[in-house]
Parts: sequence; C-alpha cells; structure tokens
Amino acid sequence: MAGLRIAAGLALLACTSAFRAAGRSAVRPSALRMALIPGQPYGTQKSLEKLDEMIKTANTIAKTGRGIAATDESNATTGKRLATIGVENTEENRRDWRELLYTAPGLGEYVSGAIMFEETLYQRARNGKQFVDLLNEAGIIPGIKVDTGMQPLNPFGETATQGLDMLGARCEKYYEQGARFCKWRAVVQCTHDLPSEQAMVENAHGLARYAAIAQSAGLVPIVEPETTLGPGDHSIERVAEVSEKFNSLVFRFLNEYDVVLEAILLKPNMVLPGLDLGVPPPEEVAKYTVQVMKRTVPAAVPGIHFLSGGMSEEESTLNLQALNDEYPTAPWSLTFSYGRALQSTTLKTWAGKEENWDAAQDIMVQLAKVHAQACRGEYTGPHPVPGGGRILQPIRLGGAGK
Repeated sequence: MAGLRIAAGLALLACTSAFRAAGRSAVRPSALRMALIPGQPYGTQKSLEKLDEMIKTANTIAKTGRGIAATDESNATTGKRLATIGVENTEENRRDWRELLYTAPGLGEYVSGAIMFEETLYQRARNGKQFVDLLNEAGIIPGIKVDTGMQPLNPFGETATQGLDMLGARCEKYYEQGARFCKWRAVVQCTHDLPSEQAMVENAHGLARYAAIAQSAGLVPIVEPETTLGPGDHSIERVAEVSEKFNSLVFRFLNEYDVVLEAILLKPNMVLPGLDLGVPPPEEVAKYTVQVMKRTVPAAVPGIHFLSGGMSEEESTLNLQALNDEYPTAPWSLTFSYGRALQSTTLKTWAGKEENWDAAQDIMVQLAKVHAQACRGEYTGPHPVPGGGRILQPIRLGGAGK
C-alpha cells in the first residue's frame, strides 16, 4: 500500500513538473479535477458542508495566547509513562490520569484544544460526565488522534504513518461523539544522509490525503510534519534545510488535494540541531524556525502550533518566547501543541496518589500559563519547572496501541 502511494505521489510530482515545463498557460492537475466538479471554481471546497464551522473552529483554537494540550498518547505509550510512577496500565488508571489533566481549574484560560486518544474520547469522569462535555464546559475544544501509528518504510529505518483505511467513516463517528478537530503525525528523520526522497513524498502525501478526508467529515485537520529531534552532529542549518523541504512538499500536496488552508492547523517541529551538539540558544532556534515558516507556510493558515518534541519544559517556553520576539507581526499565531512539556512534571507530582491530585493540577496550569505568556511574547519568568533535561522518547513502531 505504501508503495502504491509513493508511486502515485511521484507520478503527481512528475505530472506537475511537466505542466510547468509546458509554460505558465498549462493547466494544473488540480484545475483538471475541479473542472469535473459542478459549481466550480473551488468546487471541492464549496462542497464541504461544514466549511464555515471548521474555519471558525480553527481560528478559535489558534487564538493568540492559548495553545493545545496533546494528550493523545496511545494506551501502550501511556502505560510506559504510568510505569515510571509505579501505576499499573489499566483503563481506570488511564482515565484517572486524563481526568486530572482535563479538570485542572483554570486550564481553559491557557488551552483552547485537547487532542485525545480514541479510548479517551468515549470515557466519562468519575461524576459520570463525558470528557468531551467537561472540556467544552472549560472552553477547550475536543480533538482526536486519527493515525494508527508508524510502520517501517525502507531498510534505512525510515517510517510511514498508517491509518487511511476507513478514515472517512472514523472521522464521521468522531464528529458525532463531539470531536471538532483531529491530528495525524508524519515523521522524517534528519541526519547527514536522511531523509530520503521516498520518505518525504510518502509522508507528505499521507498528510494531504488525511487532511482532505478529515475536512470532508467536518473535522479541522492538524497537519503534523515532524523533522524529529534525534542523535547526531548534524547542524541546525541542516535541520532547517530538511524542515523547509518537507514542509514545502506537504503544502504542495495539500494544494493538489484542494485542502482549505483556512480550516487547518499546522503542528511542526522547532528547528533544533542533532543531540550531539547540545541545546542551542533560543535566539538561534527562533532565527531558523521563523525562516522555515516564512518560506513554507501560507498566511491563510490560522495557527502554527509547535510540538515540544523532547525539549524540556523550560526550553519549550523560552524557545516559544524567542519565536514571538523574532516575528511579532507573524500572519499566523505562533503557539504550542505540547504533550511532554505539559505532562512530565505533572505526572511526577501526581505519582498516582489521590492526595497529590490538586498539586499536580496546579503545576499543569502553571506550565500552561507560562507557555501561553510566551505565545503573546510576554514571558519574563521565573519558570515553574526551571532547568531540567530533554524529555526524549524513541519512535515507536506498530499500531495505535489499543
């Protein structure tokens, strides 16, 4: 299946190149598709029944000064994290952990959306209320992870994201349950030699197909092209180069599949060098990250929600502040979609003990607050979790870990 998608993607690129070679008057492939749709121009976009709602949702989530809580870890990944505090990986314990996060008093002031795992989307809190209702009451829009994990792509250790099968039906079901946006993660590795063209095309194509399907079901797609932080001595310039190429390819495919950019959100990586080179100053991260975003992200996109990607909690805040210092007039909000940078110390504080519940929620809200301040360019410190090392985890292969 992956091979077929790669072949299709390469064929599409070749087709587009041929049209370009023929001159400016040549008809683009997307125009050929639109010509077959009644009511064109923009026939595909006009056929989206919930387009106005999706644009409103995207703008609400991307509002400056608020971000996304990424709580979509699979059951397997959640189990590994619970194990670090001596808590068994059961449905009840996973539910308690998510309830602690979602019911933190005041969280909605700093968080506009929460990405959930499928199990969590259907769970109820101890008081019997569904999590989606609790989130909506707090002013937090519920979202859902829809990819089903990564599988090996080639002998070089690269991966392709799975989950397109029956995606349309699943998205419709998630919308009925209360989700209003969704997320799909696509990862490429960066070294002196990687990523391969194969990996970039396969993953960019998958992101575009997913986004088109999600919008047809009324869900705002979070598009997550991640040039992942990993071992090596490759420079920050090398990561910027790879991120720029990957992002450019992603938006090329999004346009070919007639995805409405006003109704998506982007979740990219910040530009960080290989781990062997240590932690760069925030100003350097901001310089190269803003450069990549300026060169690749159209102004139509409402928000860029950066992933924390293994950065420490304080590093995540400082880099976000530096981004907004570097580009205070950005056409998109420069904000966050953090998982570990919100949850790591929160989990340690809770430690699975009821008596620590309030303290854990308090640290969660404090972290959300400083990240939100950084989104507005207003963070001055002190940080609730100063210092700390990188919070790294290996890429996990396999399904969604149900």
